[in-house]
Amino acid sequence: MKTKIESLLFISSKPLTSKWLASFLTKHGEKVTKAEVDEVLTKLKECYNIEGSGIQIIQSGDDVQMVSSPDSSELVKKFLKDDMTGELTPASLEALTVIAYRGPISKAELEQIRGVNCSLILRNLMIRGLISVEEDKNKAQSYYQATTDFLKHLGLNSVEDMPDYDRLHQVENLEQYLEKAEEKNEN
Repeated sequence: MKTKIESLLFISSKPLTSKWLASFLTKHGEKVTKAEVDEVLTKLKECYNIEGSGIQIIQSGDDVQMVSSPDSSELVKKFLKDDMTGELTPASLEALTVIAYRGPISKAELEQIRGVNCSLILRNLMIRGLISVEEDKNKAQSYYQATTDFLKHLGLNSVEDMPDYDRLHQVENLEQYLEKAEEKNEN
């Protein structure tokens, strides 16, 4: 259970609560209580929150998040600045394209289309202001969509103005298009 909680904290771009972790793990086959999750979080903090560690577990109220060490803050800021001001990677461009044509889209749907974890890409696109996220409390899911800044950058009034929007907005067409593009890149 420790490795599962550690992994969830690592991939999450936002703070999680022990209640949410217990619920999520139980939903996916682990029988775990909030108290057990709290115990694991305490052990993880003991493991990470030591001098010389590049990673720490921070907690504010019920929210818990894995973050980089404050000792590395200047280096991390420089890295993020370089990462955010440089060109988008092909993977980021592909994810942004899917979000623009299919949005609002959940992270799970995006990852199903792309076939890879998109947590860091989503975080980077949000930091750049190219996508936004809305929480659907009823479905306990986040949905991503292109922002007005993205549209302004392209000189468009809405996502419907993008080339072939009506055709590519459909699920099957976009997935087929991406498969063909991937095949071209492999050849």
